[in-house]
Amino acid sequence: MKTGNINVQTENIFPIIKKFLYSDHEIFLRELVSNAVDATQKLKTLKTVGELKTDLSKLRVEVILDKKAETITIRDNGIGMTESELDKYINQIAFSGAEEFVINIKMQMQKFYYWSFWFRFYSSFMVSKEVEIITKSQKPNSKAVRWFVMVLPSFNMETTNKKTKGTDVILHIAETLRNS
Repeated sequence: MKTGNINVQTENIFPIIKKFLYSDHEIFLRELVSNAVDATQKLKTLKTVGELKTDLSKLRVEVILDKKAETITIRDNGIGMTESELDKYINQIAFSGAEEFVINIKMQMQKFYYWSFWFRFYSSFMVSKEVEIITKSQKPNSKAVRWFVMVLPSFNMETTNKKTKGTDVILHIAETLRNS
């Protein structure tokens, strides 16, 4: 199991995300569903350019509410991520403010999928006390990975069992929002 701290200056970026971009708590769901749709579209793109031979007739995105567990899961069977992709695109985002973030985005357009995933993903902390990602890349012989945060900026990442490609983002709803 890998344990560490997310490499982001949280005192700068999380208030920006919360105040300027996500003033409505409900926006997180749209952002996470957008990530899931992007993951399925990425597979379609790989198929179109001949890098993927898999049948794509059953691509899907699901939103699963579990009242008993007090979770919301956004599930897709899209491209998924490897452990190194999770580490790079979730744990190692470091910049000092919104302006630098925009510059980085513009300079990294070829990595737009991962940047937008990161940005959208962090909206989940507006409503969650704990967030998990369980993912398996579509790349051959990839291992499934579970990444989770209970207290920002600390994270844990470990291999896990997941048979199919795709990603589950599991939000453990914060107590203050459970009856909202």
